[in-house]
Amino acid sequence: MIKKWGLGPSCAARFRVTAPAGPGQSPALPFFCLFCLILLASPPSWGAEFKIATWNLNWFTLRPAHDAALPADVQPRVAGDFVALRGYADKLAADVVAFEEVDGAGAAAALFDPARYSIVTIRQDVVQQVGLAVRWPIEVRQNADIEALDVEPPGAEHHLRHGPDATLIFPGGASLRLLAVHLKTGCHTDHLRRSPRAECALFARQIPVVAAWLRARAAEGAPFALLGDFNRVMDEKEEFSAAAEAAAPMVRVTEGSSDPCWGGGSFIDHIFLGGPARGWLVPGSLRVLTYRSTDERDKEHLSDHCPVSVRLRPG
Repeated sequence: MIKKWGLGPSCAARFRVTAPAGPGQSPALPFFCLFCLILLASPPSWGAEFKIATWNLNWFTLRPAHDAALPADVQPRVAGDFVALRGYADKLAADVVAFEEVDGAGAAAALFDPARYSIVTIRQDVVQQVGLAVRWPIEVRQNADIEALDVEPPGAEHHLRHGPDATLIFPGGASLRLLAVHLKTGCHTDHLRRSPRAECALFARQIPVVAAWLRARAAEGAPFALLGDFNRVMDEKEEFSAAAEAAAPMVRVTEGSSDPCWGGGSFIDHIFLGGPARGWLVPGSLRVLTYRSTDERDKEHLSDHCPVSVRLRPG
């Protein structure tokens, strides 16, 4: 959350300045008040922290039940579910949220107030969209989607999600290049080269696409971040994390931690920071916002993923 800078209702009271009456009045009060006004007009950029998060919302859509675009086993949320999830979004209070499985900007606006957030989604006609909600006054500039992440063969019935690529401009001028992803599911722990699963073959084909983006960012020398639902456990060195780290030195903020969501387990939602952004990470700021319910049947009403977040202090 962006820190708010203020000196209270009374400049004079804040500094406890008093001045004698009469023509010999001390000039201290006007000078102190001028100092207050300068601080209020130009809040210091040092120390400002911003929270970034990733959140898969599990088929979050405004479509009615039995809509032709939805699988038969997907039940759209009811009114109470929208209220509950909006409450969690407000509690998360992130400045930047990479969201997955959200049916477009209209659905995202049901969670992230358009008066406070800019919403960016991929330019792809799929129900499970990937996007960003970016809170004012951070500026967001959308770059071309990473379409090559759709490695399904031509004519396939289903398509894999593109990745939104954006540049964020923070107050004070620091920028962050960001790629959000929702990679192929079904290959959480398999060894990719030995797995017989078709899902693992598709996942393996997405790795070079992500690695190419990372190499390009590293070559630029600019701060960057990669985050989202990777559908991949990275507790130990495996093919994705090895390829990513070979492409660009990065910090994976979920490394060494367990995910407490729905009873606990290994993270498959991750946040990577690269370039100068590695030094922006606020130590110990990794958080997972868990749901009050422990009944796993509520996954369909809330989500089977919890929001994962960290704080950054742009330099």
